[in-house]
Amino acid sequence: METRELGLSGIRITPIITGTWQAGKNMWVGVEDAETIQAIRAAFDAGITTVDTAEVYGKGHSEQIVAEALAEVRSQAVYMTKVFANHLKYEQVLAACDSSLKNLKTDHIDLYQIHWPAGAFGSEIVPISETMRALNDLKQQGKIRAIGVSNFSRVQLEEAAQYGRIDSLQPAYSLFWRSVEKDAMPYCIANQISILAYSPMAQGLLTGKFSANHQFDPADNRAKNKLFQGDNFVRAQEALAKLRPIADRYQTSLANLSLAWLIAQPQTQAITGVRHADQAIANATAADVKLSPDDLAEISAIGQIVTDHLDDNPVMWNW
Repeated sequence: METRELGLSGIRITPIITGTWQAGKNMWVGVEDAETIQAIRAAFDAGITTVDTAEVYGKGHSEQIVAEALAEVRSQAVYMTKVFANHLKYEQVLAACDSSLKNLKTDHIDLYQIHWPAGAFGSEIVPISETMRALNDLKQQGKIRAIGVSNFSRVQLEEAAQYGRIDSLQPAYSLFWRSVEKDAMPYCIANQISILAYSPMAQGLLTGKFSANHQFDPADNRAKNKLFQGDNFVRAQEALAKLRPIADRYQTSLANLSLAWLIAQPQTQAITGVRHADQAIANATAADVKLSPDDLAEISAIGQIVTDHLDDNPVMWNW
């Protein structure tokens, strides 16, 4: 698989990245460790050498699963993890990083990201200058190679960048969820900041596998996803019907069509969550789908059937 530079870091990442929120099990149902380990390794073997996790995913369980899956090939893999919003004081960042290093069984983290801005989910407000000082020190010590942020607005990203080099932004971004295009994307393009899109298939909605009467387990985070509710879900089904003929022309799936569209956007890579090896292998083939400019434009327009009716709230869930 082709690789791209992460920001200006010199680190090479794949356009498709393995996501491991579900590996932590918390807020997901029916996830088995053995299957997740097989899926992460299958993704690596299929060419997806970049993996994203976080300390908050199952309180470190996801990081431990990544280590179990990829320890033998660590030198060939790129590890991305995140420090949560409740650990953004200087000493907390250092301690969280050490904990993640231990969970991942590695001596360095390739990309260390602030998961949510200070104040999110009722967390304490910590000046970004303090958090960035800790991250810069970790970088100087060689414990991390690059710094990123997640769920930051353009204003928050610009403020963080005053205190050190930011090489990535991780927002929710898919054909059906595109607020980043209006907000932070122009800044990222101008400053060579990589966009690492999470929920690139709108938590499975863009696969087309969910029928109109589908009901999620209340313990599944997707039960609160705005795109699966009311008129948003109806409009999504309308858009999917228009996307199917395009996918057929390229002899690919709806999922891979949406991924191919996304990684063709400026500075953008897609983080795809996997539960099973076959999903991981299928995701890898999306990098081979090369859409024409006309089809990219048509797909963008179809996505607006959904996005034109969404508000400006960047959070995808009714939490």
